[in-house]
Amino acid sequence: MAKYRAWLGFIVALTIAAAVVIGQLPTRLGLDLRGGSQLTIQVQPTEAIPTITDREMEAVQTVVEGRVNGLGVSEAIVQQLGNNQLLVQLPGISDPEQAERVLGGTAQLEFRAQRAGTDQQLPIENQVLQTHLGELAALQATVPENTPIETETQARIDKLQADIKASEAAISDLFEPSTLGGDNLTDAIARPTSGTLWEVVIQFNNEGGTQFAEISQAIAGTGRSIGIFLDNRLLSAPTVNVQYAETGITGGSAVISGNFTAESARDLEIQLRGGALPLPVEVVENRTVGPTLGRDSIQRSLYAGLAGLVLVLVFMAVYYRLPGVLADIALIIYALLTWAAFNLLGVTLTLPGIAGFILSIGMAVDANVLIFERTREELRANKTLYRSVESGFFRAFSSILDGNVTTLISCLALFSFGAGLVKGFALTLGIGVLISMFTALTCTRTLMFLAISLPQFRRPSLFCPGLDSVRPTSVRP
Repeated sequence: MAKYRAWLGFIVALTIAAAVVIGQLPTRLGLDLRGGSQLTIQVQPTEAIPTITDREMEAVQTVVEGRVNGLGVSEAIVQQLGNNQLLVQLPGISDPEQAERVLGGTAQLEFRAQRAGTDQQLPIENQVLQTHLGELAALQATVPENTPIETETQARIDKLQADIKASEAAISDLFEPSTLGGDNLTDAIARPTSGTLWEVVIQFNNEGGTQFAEISQAIAGTGRSIGIFLDNRLLSAPTVNVQYAETGITGGSAVISGNFTAESARDLEIQLRGGALPLPVEVVENRTVGPTLGRDSIQRSLYAGLAGLVLVLVFMAVYYRLPGVLADIALIIYALLTWAAFNLLGVTLTLPGIAGFILSIGMAVDANVLIFERTREELRANKTLYRSVESGFFRAFSSILDGNVTTLISCLALFSFGAGLVKGFALTLGIGVLISMFTALTCTRTLMFLAISLPQFRRPSLFCPGLDSVRPTSVRP
């Protein structure tokens, strides 16, 4: 029994750790529980791009994410929905019309020459902008999840957002008006150079190549830069070497190099391609969920979950006697572990997600039912108590494994091909099924064998009502 005592210690430690995680990490609630705005954005094809592929969707999604960040929304979600739509969730946004105005329209990519005499001012303005962005991120990180933002904190956030817009406008004023736009850019490709360094290759059409040569000739060797702006936000400001002072960079392509990592080069590539796409986006659905509805949904979901859990606990204790009580303990441990896993993995709970969690409770009980019924069959066949319990777990394992694997396959299919709330349901159900297997095959097993090691619990009638309680039993250490 030393092995089972060690397992018991591990389970207790795991349960305490789960309780600590639940206390330290708040549960993330989805839009339908917190309130806010949800927009469905349709990407429209054009004559130039009649078919929208994943490559175009990735670029458009990056542009939309940049615009969402401009709204200052924390924990916003932007994800692809189908082949040509994006789902944007903005928790806490009460003005969906503002979000629609900001997120709609075509991305504006511009290549602009820096004005003369602004060499010293640009790095200063850029440093001020980065300071504001850092302060905003730090302030938003201090706001607890799923709680209303205090008036004073919201005022500070609004002030920082205004400062950020002012800094971006100041930086924009340091550059000449645009003569070269995203409609002249044909492609952008990130590629490795030497060691861990990367670069980004940009390619223009004939008209764009001519304009880029003129811009690069004007600033070559001056220390000034070419500002690359996306939606009036500076993405990069590369300089041009003096060797191009006579002709500029010709040939319709150029290389942006510097201290790029693979990730930063890839980010710039996607942003440039997103700004180069002449793909308009249209908000086809704008849905607002009020915070009152969210609170009602949370309350009803909690009532439903608690009612389901209590009914299951009572049924197991009444019908299966001692094993049922032990299964109830394992089920409570399962609920704590699953909740902690949600918080630890950053799962955003929605109403379908809570439904998946409640359904996984039934899956967890199902494994125990199979074990206990197998154990009763062995007891009715005049096996000893220890042999019956051991055989119950052994014979039920294949059925438990088959049932859970088929459920996990369904969850994988829903998560892979579903979208939005369907993915939340599949994720919570899948996590619950995995943890239910662990609790059924470790927690319940450990508690059962520790119970039959005690003389007062060695009566077969406690495991199968109606059996002769004086039948010989045995237990092995």
